Amino acid sequence: MIGYVTLGTNDLQGNAPFYDAIAKEMGVGRMMDFDMYIAWGEPGGAAGVALTKPYDGNTATVGNGTMVALEAKDKQQVHRLHEIALANGGTDEGAPGPRGEADENGLVFYAAYFRDRDGNKLNAFCMVGTDG
Repeated sequence: MIGYVTLGTNDLQGNAPFYDAIAKEMGVGRMMDFDMYIAWGEPGGAAGVALTKPYDGNTATVGNGTMVALEAKDKQQVHRLHEIALANGGTDEGAPGPRGEADENGLVFYAAYFRDRDGNKLNAFCMVGTDG
């Protein structure tokens, strides 16, 4: 079970508003806020996301193939999270929409992809019925 995910940043205070806006849409806020890192989520709740300056003092870099997936409530929230990300300095990596075919339960993976100001890749997703 994942407790939290940590992403590196070279500008903690500059990138924090991106995550503040995403967290607000998802119904959570900051649960830890220190000079070196900020974590969003709810203590004792689902996995959180933390943004941190690298402990070793080196430059934060983006992991190729690394991505954090944020589970949205529905398609509308997927769209809102994508819009919020772009409005807060993020870049588009894939507009909201269905991905792939329906599974054995008739559900389709519905997602939007974006990057934060440091280049960390995230997505917002939900499973939706084939009827919309």
